[in-house]
Parts: sequence; structure tokens; C-alpha cells
Amino acid sequence: MNPNIFHKEVQDFINDQVEKGTDINKIILSGSPFNDISIQELAQQIQGKIIAKKKFTYLYKTDSIYYPPKLNLEQTSSQTTAEYKSTLVTGKKLIDITGGLGIDSYFFSKNFENIIHCEINSELSIIAKHNFTKLNAENISTQLEDGLKVLERTNDLDWIYIDPSRRNEVKGKVFFLKDCIPNVPEHLSTLFLKADNIIIKTSPLLDIKAGLEELSNVCEVHIVAVNNEVKELLWILKKNFDGQLQLRTVNITSTKNEIYSFSPSDEQTTFAEYGLPEKYLYEPNAAIMKSGGFMSIGRDYNLNKLHQHSHLYTNTKLIDFPGRVFKIQSVIPYHKKTIQKLNISKANITTRNFPDPVFVLRKKLKIRDGGNDYLFFTTNRDNQRIVIHCVKPE
Repeated sequence: MNPNIFHKEVQDFINDQVEKGTDINKIILSGSPFNDISIQELAQQIQGKIIAKKKFTYLYKTDSIYYPPKLNLEQTSSQTTAEYKSTLVTGKKLIDITGGLGIDSYFFSKNFENIIHCEINSELSIIAKHNFTKLNAENISTQLEDGLKVLERTNDLDWIYIDPSRRNEVKGKVFFLKDCIPNVPEHLSTLFLKADNIIIKTSPLLDIKAGLEELSNVCEVHIVAVNNEVKELLWILKKNFDGQLQLRTVNITSTKNEIYSFSPSDEQTTFAEYGLPEKYLYEPNAAIMKSGGFMSIGRDYNLNKLHQHSHLYTNTKLIDFPGRVFKIQSVIPYHKKTIQKLNISKANITTRNFPDPVFVLRKKLKIRDGGNDYLFFTTNRDNQRIVIHCVKPE
């Protein structure tokens, strides 16, 4: 970390480039105007602050923050998800054994007396320590060491937080917790010797069923989406827990948090009510779709499901629902000539349990993207392919 970055004229230059929206490649080609700072170092700070403006506003608004390489910023929790997970835990002492840049540690520090931030990467550890100082987070101590080793000599912990990273040699989208560093399933008994409560963050690519098979004592799994995009899974483990697992979904938007919870054991014993499209159409948000609570959501909101595999719901009256809600204008069979009679040249297209992807349908039907009309291509309870023409309710 180059301390010359924090000179006033350098910080003013960085802020000016960010505010102007200057292209980062143009900045690199122009070279550094400062003798003691390379253009690569300047570019890293400018790029970091650009990312922070959207992803970490609390860092963006704080003077003299130092930003790590772009990859580290992209891989860490956003401020939105870090704030959410900090609401799930509280106590006197928490250890973050995979600290990274320290975004999660910082928000945990608001609910704990002491936070131990562990990071094996020396550059990230130094950056995190510097930023904690600028943020006046005096209750966070940093340890440049393997978090598991720090854990061995730490006592009186209320919570352990782990954000395991996938091993480099593991390729493809499918992975298991045993494929990550640290290997949580392997160390789970040791972890419970040090704390009664554990919270684990994983990528949404991890299959929930597979994760439950690898872990024990899981009391809650939180599926966290931001603006209808699933960002992370949070696994809360409690020592000796033998109660009923809860899946908790949240979709965080600029106006509200859409929250829905259910028990997987109830999901398995719940039967859906099926029906043809009525007055309103309901599409669960991405967090619910990831959770697999397709029977429970229909039961709890008194909705009819269109088809076992369509995951679209309907009823005759408008209700508040954790997802998208539409007013149905018409329902027609999937035939090109019938669809053309709608006289729609621009629409938002969604497919659910339908063989053709959206790009094929757009090309085939010559329908551009956007506008106020919504077309759902799906399959109904009688296994008929249909098109549901909708608009947003007033």
C-alpha cells in the first residue's frame, strides 16, 4: 500500500476523475502526474472508488479509503448484503476467519463488542486495517494469519463467521462445501468446540440440498436476493440444534424487503391447488425460486398453480405478494397466427416451463424488448402451451 496515495492533491485527482466519469483506459494511457505513484496504483484507486460508489457507499463517502484490486472488490459482499447479514447475529465477540476486505466484519462490528478479522493475504489485511481506522471501527482487531489457527487460541466466542472460497482446481458451476477453503464440513466439530453459533456465506450456485447433506445443526438458510438477483446463501448453525429447519427468503429492493419463510418438511407434505389463469398472475421472486418453496407459497397466499413445473400462480383478486404481480389481459393458445392478432410488436417476454428460449420467440414472432406489455409463454395444468398477455396492475 503506497502511503503517498493519501496526499491531498492525489486524493483530489482521484475524486475528480471519478466525478468526471473519465474512462479508466484513457487515464492509464495518459500516465501518472505524480512522481511517487505509478499509473497502475492510481488506476486501481480510481477503479475501486467507481465500484464503491455503487456497491459500498459507506466507503465511497469516507475520506482516504484504500481500495484493493478490482477482483477483490467484485468477490466481496456488497454493502446491501453485509447490512442484511449483520441483522441476523449479535453478541459480545465474533471471529471472521476469512476476513478479506472486511466489509462483513465492519457491519458485524455494529452489533458486537469485539470483532476479530483474520486474513491470510498480507495486502488485504493491511488494507482492511487501514480502512477500519478511517471508519473509526475501533472494536475490530486484525490478524494476518490463517483464521483457523487464530481460532485455536481464541475463547469466549459467541459467533464464528466463514466465507469459504472455492478451490482453484474446482471447475464448472457445480461444487460442494468440501471443495472450498476452508473445508467447513471437515472442521465443523472443531468449530463447535469454540462457539455455539456459526454463520456461513456461500455462493448461490451451491445447491441447498447438497449443502444440507454436508452440514449438521443447520437451523436456518437465508436466500438473499438484491433487485431479484440471488447474491448469496447464508447458513446459520447452532450447536446441538435438533428443531425444524427454516428456509428464509429475502429480496431486497430500493423500496422494501420481500420476505418469505417456510419449512422444507412442510413443503414436502403440501399439495398444490391447480387452476387455469384467472384475473391476476403471480411470479415468485428469485429468492423464492432458488428456495424451491413452490407448494408452500401457493398454500400460504391461497393461489392456484398453473402447472407442476411452471411456478406461476393465479387468483381472482389482487394481493400483496413477494414477487412480480400482473393483471391478465388475455390467455391464448401458442400459435403464431393467434399471437400476431394481439398486434404486439414490443413486449417483455418471460418463459416458464416452455421449450423455446426468449431469443427464439422474439425472432420467430418479431417482438422487440420493452414496453408496457408482458407475455408469459408457459404450460397450463392440462399440458397445453399457452401465452398469457399481462400488464402491471394500476
